[in-house]
Amino acid sequence: SSLKRPREEDEEEEAKRRAMESGMVSVGPAPPPPKKKKKKKTLKFERLYLNHLPTSEMYEFSYMHRDNVSHVAVSTTDYIITGSVDGHIKFWKKQPEGILFVKHFRAHLAGIVDMRISPDGLNLVSVAADKSVKLFDVVGFDMISMFDLEFLPSCCCFVNSKGSLMTTLAICSAESGQITIFDARGGGEVDRVVSLHSAPVVQIQHLPENDVVISIDKKGIIEYWNGRDASFPVEAIKFRLKMETDLFDLAKSKAYPMSLDVSPKGDLFSIFGDDRYIRIFNFSTGKLVRKINENLDIYNKAQADDEENPFKLEAFDFGKRMAVEKELEKYWASARALPSPSSSDEKGKEKELQMDVSKLAALPNTVFDESGNFLLYPTMLGIKIFNIVTNKVVRLMGKVENVERFLRVALYQGKTHGTVAIPEEMQAEAANDPHIITTSHKRARFYLFTKREPAEKDGGDDLYGVGRDILNERPPPDERSKLVAQPAVQQGTIAVIHTTMGDITVKLFPRECPKTVQNFTTHATNGYYNGIIFHRVIKGFMVQTGDPLGDGTGGTSIWGDNFEDEFHRDLRHDRPFTVSMANAGPNTNGSQFFITTVPCPRLDNKHTVFGRVTSGMERVLDIEKVATDKHDKPYDTVKIVSITLNTPS
Repeated sequence: SSLKRPREEDEEEEAKRRAMESGMVSVGPAPPPPKKKKKKKTLKFERLYLNHLPTSEMYEFSYMHRDNVSHVAVSTTDYIITGSVDGHIKFWKKQPEGILFVKHFRAHLAGIVDMRISPDGLNLVSVAADKSVKLFDVVGFDMISMFDLEFLPSCCCFVNSKGSLMTTLAICSAESGQITIFDARGGGEVDRVVSLHSAPVVQIQHLPENDVVISIDKKGIIEYWNGRDASFPVEAIKFRLKMETDLFDLAKSKAYPMSLDVSPKGDLFSIFGDDRYIRIFNFSTGKLVRKINENLDIYNKAQADDEENPFKLEAFDFGKRMAVEKELEKYWASARALPSPSSSDEKGKEKELQMDVSKLAALPNTVFDESGNFLLYPTMLGIKIFNIVTNKVVRLMGKVENVERFLRVALYQGKTHGTVAIPEEMQAEAANDPHIITTSHKRARFYLFTKREPAEKDGGDDLYGVGRDILNERPPPDERSKLVAQPAVQQGTIAVIHTTMGDITVKLFPRECPKTVQNFTTHATNGYYNGIIFHRVIKGFMVQTGDPLGDGTGGTSIWGDNFEDEFHRDLRHDRPFTVSMANAGPNTNGSQFFITTVPCPRLDNKHTVFGRVTSGMERVLDIEKVATDKHDKPYDTVKIVSITLNTPS
């Protein structure tokens, strides 16, 4: 058979010959062939998975404890359990829409160290700094067992093997590397003691599918062991030596494990380290799947980026959040040093332990969704939803909640089985009512992110709550002072702006932004706005007024100087006909204000929202339609004739 060169080689030789003849050939080795572009990984049915996760940018409701909330947990039996640093535990039942309070336990005399729900969702265990252990029946919301420990606990978990009738607990000592296995229903009878670690174990999880326990000590050493006899689980893994894995990555980085979470299938687990890296491991191989960088440098770079960056914040807001992060790092360092030395007298010891548990409440965690394809975790910007397959953040929730730093997260994605009658057309949506339940730094509340943005509260008094923040407990003194009844004019002032094109009625928000409303109403009462023109009108955006000079450069506050912004999480530029203060930058409010004609979320945390148009929207749109010059000033003058203030009956 004849040997023929490929056509490509002939063409390459011909090209070289022509290049030689023309004198254009370059001297030196040929460059390497171009690299093939890596095909971007995609997740099949990503939109379907995301549809089963919360979508709201703001939390819908929050509920109270009497002290800072430290733990949240979700049961497969449709219960949500919350715990606080004063040792109290509350049970809540998931409803077709929202949650319902069920029962309150004063469970411990000291703060809760750890709180876990069994894989079948039937039992809850809590261990506390007073060395007590309490076991609860979740569905019956009743305490069924209790006993005391001889050591200070650091963490715990259920280690029931599949099909076992026993309720077995693994409780780790904060004073040594020992893990004690108890029969919880047998009055705390010790079954055995596991001694695999040289340092105290601070994180532990059980994988019921293959009865394997993952434990991590303070030094970052990760161990796998069989739940039944503490032997090495050879049959469940694909390696023989840990040197073949990435399991030493945490220890090599000298990072402290703040949380350990396992995917529903048990094939992945994630660790949130105090070095601000989230490590996602493949369980069977011990290899790192993803390493997510959440260092503050990432946010500093985003802040310095001139381009439009989704992680960029206003300078003032960024500074406040960064200060909270620095404080959190001090809390993490304190948690890492636990248990701290206690004084010799019992009274001093109890006080010391209570303070220590409050530091544990500042440790963040992660949680997998039901598919195991997404990881949810809290950051300084809010709660991120991370696609493990594509290595991308696909959703950021709570970024606008600039006064909260979310920490512990739990996820409810189950189908609610409630007794509440709901319309047939709403049943499909009610069945898919996912919730993110989260705590916040130094807050006696927990927060619910759902698929619904919070509804704006109507005027009038609300005896049960103030808007979305439910007052199910007596508020602390600092919150109570904000809720004291104010003069009638401060309970919901209505302003009627009489213009040359008709009346515009505005509902003001004195409770949320008292100084801004005081400035506006005082100016209105004094006739300051009478005769002032609408000097700036932009179609598809807003109409602006309030400048006595009529060119956008004038106007002062009632105090004779600029005053500070009053941003409120419940008041956003999320709809047209929002009344907001005009300014020249942060804290430069005077007398000018504007009314939007479209939603303008980009203005949030830049301009103070202090009112909404409730009637006369047509007049606002009529003003928006007037012809303007190149400086957006109307050719035909539109003026404010006067402003009338009313108090709703």
